[in-house]
Amino acid sequence: MDTLPDFFEKSVEKFPENIFLWEKSGDHYEGITYREVHEKVALLAAGLLSSGVKKSDRIALLSEGRNSWVICELAIFYTGAINVPLSVRLSGASEISFRLNHSEAGLIFVSGNQVKKIRSVKKELPLLKNTILLDDIPTEGSDEILFSRLLEMGLEYSASNPSALNHRKQSVRPDDPANICYTSGTTADPKGIVLTHRNYLTNIKQGYSLMGLSETSRTLLMLPWDHAFAHTAGIYCFMGKGASIASVQPGKTTLESIRNIQQNIREIKPHILFSVPALAANYKRNIEKSVREKGWLANWMFHHALQISYRYNKNGWDKGSGLTLFFKPLIYLFDKLIFKNIRKAFGGRLQFFIGGGALLNIEFQHFFYALGIPMFQGYGLTEASPIISSNTIDKHKLGSSGILVSEMELKICDNTGKTLPQEKQGEIVVRGQNVMQGYWKNQTATDAAIRDGWLFTGDLGYLDVDNFLYVLGRFKSLLIGRDGEKFSPEGIEESIVAHSDNIDQCLLYNDQSPYTAAFIVPNKESLKRYLKNKGCDPLSEEGKKLALQAIEQDLSEYRPKGKFEALFPQRWLPSAIILLAEPFSEENRFMNSTAKMVRGKIIEHYKKELEFLYTPEAKNIANHYNLQSLERFFTSG
Repeated sequence: MDTLPDFFEKSVEKFPENIFLWEKSGDHYEGITYREVHEKVALLAAGLLSSGVKKSDRIALLSEGRNSWVICELAIFYTGAINVPLSVRLSGASEISFRLNHSEAGLIFVSGNQVKKIRSVKKELPLLKNTILLDDIPTEGSDEILFSRLLEMGLEYSASNPSALNHRKQSVRPDDPANICYTSGTTADPKGIVLTHRNYLTNIKQGYSLMGLSETSRTLLMLPWDHAFAHTAGIYCFMGKGASIASVQPGKTTLESIRNIQQNIREIKPHILFSVPALAANYKRNIEKSVREKGWLANWMFHHALQISYRYNKNGWDKGSGLTLFFKPLIYLFDKLIFKNIRKAFGGRLQFFIGGGALLNIEFQHFFYALGIPMFQGYGLTEASPIISSNTIDKHKLGSSGILVSEMELKICDNTGKTLPQEKQGEIVVRGQNVMQGYWKNQTATDAAIRDGWLFTGDLGYLDVDNFLYVLGRFKSLLIGRDGEKFSPEGIEESIVAHSDNIDQCLLYNDQSPYTAAFIVPNKESLKRYLKNKGCDPLSEEGKKLALQAIEQDLSEYRPKGKFEALFPQRWLPSAIILLAEPFSEENRFMNSTAKMVRGKIIEHYKKELEFLYTPEAKNIANHYNLQSLERFFTSG
């Protein structure tokens, strides 16, 4: 089997003058060809060799999506080193320093927008020797080198060592690690997923079994480029077909970059887009807003057309069946008069979206299907490189996560690891050469995840009679954001209880939600003692509000300027909480015999409270529910 540099060179040989990368400079996009990218990769790789990079060294990459992101990663691969891609969403000092120290990265490529994060933690990075600045900005210290200078070093090195780079490239083997991709982690201790050249090349081939691409295909890669889905399905699947990818025009802030996406889509006119539920929600909201602004008649016609289309399309595979066949002329008319104009906002050439990450709401799937730009749900996880299944143009069922990729086995298991029959729900377990090598320096976690070659995903699902995979949620208790990022809540919950005298129990919740919410059981004695010292009656309005403020203060210690601010990513901390008068116990079956919370039962029991948590009122801790709950809490036995 080839390596990723071999894979790239085949595309360079076959499509030398095809545009590979598009980047917006000034007011327009400019493209560089496969041949030009190859020339820059070779110079950069030679520059890395001249700086002393050895095979298997770890080199980190922290940047927004851009041409140099791909060039840097490929150059790292040519030297036989391992790329450690870091998410631009990392903000806490401990999040960055842990990953760099744990991977033992000796060098990092970093963009101008992200360099402050590295400079602020350099004293905590004894192994980091050099920082390569992707932008021509003033350096701070002799350990910072400009990207342009490294290219010059590569030119000088190649002139005096003409065969060195090829010799190093030839030493790279398919089972050598290519990436160490870090998970979010449960505390400050995330896991590094080791993916080899073989893992990637296998998954690229598997991706082609679901995704039809040609050398004329084009995409705007909107997701962070370290995102496993964007990385494999975007960069490498497109690379192998001689197709082209464009980066989003960078803004000074993340919000500004997001605002550029819609304009960039119109400029690039993509054939395929990779999306996550958060983006889908934004698109839907913007489309509906645009239609409303055209007046009540246009709005009525649009929603009437949608309803007829929903009835005709059903779940895709069965569209036009039965009496709905008679709607076909209407569907054609709606498309010409209404939906075609909406598609122009997406460049006019968009064939479909592929939704990765978190599960995509079925309502969104029906909506985009009606517009003629289906948003097909896929499924995967980084440990599988990541593509496992997806719906396709030719074969799809809305609501499912599609059919499996080729050359991969999948089974559904119960909690003992026993294989379940078709249509029975259980943990999704897969096996194939796309499954990770393991977790970096963590054999215990590797052995727990991979058993006899099978990867236990931790996700709940089943296969239907037509072998479509349905992913239902987490087999294990994971928080999951709208963008598909997963995080185990136990570490945060345990820390909150351990560090707060006023909190007895805590359960966090985030299932593709706008923010994380929490159920909290207070500590009665601690709060009563606190209020007594304040000279307040616990049942008075003032007393209840003071008690709530004390709990809020305990939680604020995990926020910026708090005592534990760097312990957990901010996105997983609760933005709204509900106080419960009744503790979780074995008696009410909210805890099992090993003193672990039974999350499913708790969530089901407090369904109405959960709905309240995602209302504006809930973000004020002194809301009516919490005040009433404290009343019951303080008067209960």
